[in-house]
This record gives sequence, C-alpha cells and structure tokens, in this order.
Amino acid sequence: MRHLYPPIEPYGRGMLQVSDLHTIYFEESGNPDGLPVIVLHGGPGGGSQPSYRQYFDASQWRIIQFDQRGCGHSTPHAELRDNSTWHLVSDIEVLRQHLGIEQWVVFGGSWGSTLSLAYAQTHPERSLGLILRGIFMLRRQEIQWFYQEGASHIFPDAWEAYLKPIPVGERDNLVAAYYKRLTSPDPKIRQEAARAWSIWEGSTSKLLPDANLMQVFGEDEFAVAFARIECHYFINNGFFETDDQLLRNVGTIRHLPAVIVQGRYDVVCPMRSAWDLHRAWPEAELVIVGDAGHSMSETGIRSALIEASDRFAQLA
Repeated sequence: MRHLYPPIEPYGRGMLQVSDLHTIYFEESGNPDGLPVIVLHGGPGGGSQPSYRQYFDASQWRIIQFDQRGCGHSTPHAELRDNSTWHLVSDIEVLRQHLGIEQWVVFGGSWGSTLSLAYAQTHPERSLGLILRGIFMLRRQEIQWFYQEGASHIFPDAWEAYLKPIPVGERDNLVAAYYKRLTSPDPKIRQEAARAWSIWEGSTSKLLPDANLMQVFGEDEFAVAFARIECHYFINNGFFETDDQLLRNVGTIRHLPAVIVQGRYDVVCPMRSAWDLHRAWPEAELVIVGDAGHSMSETGIRSALIEASDRFAQLA
C-alpha cells in the first residue's frame, strides 16, 4: 500500500478574475519545471485541499489547484450566478493561459471527474492524459440514486436526517425541495438545509463512516457553498445538452492515456458509472478497489491514485 507524499506548501498563490463577478483562488506546488497537473476538486462546491498535493511526487510534478466558482477562497462565496460547468471549463483554460502552460495532466474525482471529462472533451489538445476517481457523469439515474432513492436503502439512519428539513408533501422531488430552501432569503432555512444536505454526503463517503468527515461537511461556511452549488448544478442537469453527453463524446479523448480508479462499494458514485465509462473507453485502465467506498483517502484508492501519478510522471 502506498502512503501520501510528505506535506508541502505552495510556492505560489494568487487570485485570478475570470468574470465581472467571479474571482478564483489558485495555487502552485511542487517543482516549477515539473510535469503540470491540474487537480479538480469535487462537489461542485467542495474546494481544494492541502492533502491533494500529497498524491504527487513534488520533485516531478508542477501541481496546480484552484477553488471553483463560489467555494473555498474564491469570491463571491456560494454565488450561483454565472456558475455552470461551462464557466468552469472556461476558467480552467484562462488559468492555463495565465500560468503559461501548453498542456497538462487532468486529475479529478467525483464531481472532479465530471469536470475533468468535460474539460478534456472540450480541449483534448491541451490534455496530456486523465487520472479519474469515483466516476460521476451527472446523469439523471446517478442523481436519483443518491438524492431520491437508492443509497437511502443502504444508509437509512443517515437518510432520516437528510429527509428531516423537507415536509412529507415535498419528498417526491428532494432536489427541487432542497433547491427551494437553499435559495431561500431566510438564512436559517438555508443553513439548516445546507447542513443536512452536506452531512448526508459526509456520512456516506467512506466504506466505514467517519465522524470527523461528517463534522467537516457540517461546518457552516463549507456546507452553504457545497450544498447550494451542488444543488444548483443538479437541478440544472449539469448544464449538459443531453443526459449522456460525457459518454457520447468519449471519442474525442480515447487517444489519451487514462486511469479510472473506482471503489467497489462507492455509494455516492456507484461503480456502474465507472463501468459504463470504461465500456465506452476500453483503452482507459480501470482499477477497481475491492474494499473501498467513495473517498480518495481510503487506503486502496489512495494507493491506486499515487501509483497512477507516479506512472504518469514519466510522460514528461
């Protein structure tokens, strides 16, 4: 089993204005002359994390992270206006040009895998390869599974807390019911909904539930951005033209090297999505971790991601 690389601090940080409304935070770590990698965090609305730097050998990689619109250190906080998949794809390109990078490896898990696929399919000429984890393509069946019925049968105890803010009469469409509350002018209603939505995901992200993770997900500032932005994307179907857009467009990136790492018992993003992607993209290596759920910090997933990043470092 592989352990994380030692903690490192960024050698560069900045704020980049990407629209009249939005400014994004970005950072660079590792070797300024190393192979560039853009690390795309989850959510949407999750924000980047210092631990993400530790999945890469700092002597070989130039590690770039940024907080997507509305979350982390990016401003304005929890903002939904001008916040869509395609705004984020554009932001990635603006950041690439700002940093003077010709091509980079694209690394992302969960929603980060969604955004990785959307970006690479839009800009395959800028992508050297993809390292993906916990595949999520924002199809209706995936949203229904986790937010309406499916995962509820595996975690009925956590599901009960998720249902609590929503009256019985509105539970036939929980995403819509949550969106109504997460966009309410009443801050108490927004906060209650945000905590319940976020803790539900924190409760189900690991094979063995982690109380510390639930606490992090329930923190007020994180929960508001995370829940509002996620629900905003989900009620708008990811801003995709068709439900299967990312699968349909896989042909644009099949020439790129790729590794897909998937926990067998991932409840948040079930393995069916990774399997469907691999069937459409058989050239991509699929690594199934038999004793893991969703979180990239789980032992087997962590090991597979680090092994993949070590191999990809040879692309330099």
